[in-house]
Amino acid sequence: MSSLSKIEWTDATWNPVRGCTKISAGCKHCYAEVFAERFRGVPGHPYEQGFDLRLVPEKLAEPLRWQTPKMIFVNSMSDLFHDGVPEDYIEAVAKVMMRANWHTYQILTKRSKRMSSLLRGRLRFAAESRHIWWGVSVENREYGLPRLQDLQAAPASVRFLSVEPLLEDLGRVSLNGIHWVIVGGESGYGARPLKKEWVTSIRDQCTEYEIPFFFKQWGGVRKKRNGRDLDGQTYDGFPARMENPVSPVATASAWAKEIQQRYASPKELLPVLA
Repeated sequence: MSSLSKIEWTDATWNPVRGCTKISAGCKHCYAEVFAERFRGVPGHPYEQGFDLRLVPEKLAEPLRWQTPKMIFVNSMSDLFHDGVPEDYIEAVAKVMMRANWHTYQILTKRSKRMSSLLRGRLRFAAESRHIWWGVSVENREYGLPRLQDLQAAPASVRFLSVEPLLEDLGRVSLNGIHWVIVGGESGYGARPLKKEWVTSIRDQCTEYEIPFFFKQWGGVRKKRNGRDLDGQTYDGFPARMENPVSPVATASAWAKEIQQRYASPKELLPVLA
């Protein structure tokens, strides 16, 4: 886990899964893959295996060790709902989030059908908890809008969209049941262009639906220089956060120890937390 994230819309990251595979246009210049592959073959590095998908059960208990409430982006370096992640392990991640409920969790996926199905089934116990926010990526109409519909069909209390990298005009979008929208352009080498009218269209629709709007960046090769100002202001909208009490250190430590003992090996099909 990183206690200080550079991602503008979160405080920290937590990666009980590492690695992923490309499935849509938004994956073309994946920042996580570029970062991870730099360290492929480096002995002892967390990304010694590059961006290959793998479970990291030794990371499962980390939120329980944080006594200060944070917004936590879950799997910034992967996708929790990747087909290669066992349902038992996904459920274990969700149960950690339920136990360490003084944090706010932001789960973002491109595998929206699997997430929606599990939220109606094995993850129903976590679906409607307001400290867990469930989101999908929306980069264009072809891939993004079906994900939006899957999210809208899920029984989640807090649903959000990460419209990044925004690759085209989305047109008129139904935002019923959506509670937060993030928009941003692609950054780094080969970044695809972002047009202002695409951004303002989404911003104006959020205003109409009374949805908090967060503009992350214009992106480009020099994203810091391009900044995140839109029409003379920055947009830093967020949904309201739950304020649950922090569990005593002794209790949280006991839970963390239990989790680490149960999930000792990523090579086995891991049991579900009781």
